[in-house]
Amino acid sequence: MILEHAILSVRAGSEVEFEAAFKQARPLIGGQPGFRSLSLSRSMESPNLYVLLVEWNSVEAHTHGFRASPEYELWKGLLHHFYDPFPVVEHFVQVK
Repeated sequence: MILEHAILSVRAGSEVEFEAAFKQARPLIGGQPGFRSLSLSRSMESPNLYVLLVEWNSVEAHTHGFRASPEYELWKGLLHHFYDPFPVVEHFVQVK
């Protein structure tokens, strides 16, 4: 299992619109092969910051699967214009 992690810095004042767009975008990722789960959390101290955590079966399910899919193009159209700066995405493996 791989954990995708991204801190999403949303333009201040557009949080409500971002959350509505994310609600539309969520099913686009949820049906992808290798997808396991997703959580989006909002910072209490900095309300325009969110943490996105996505569990995948493999890095390739995310990078070569979802990112190469037509659904990703829709995802980008719904969400990417909210970010400033654009988020850095990291992949993590569980330490046993």
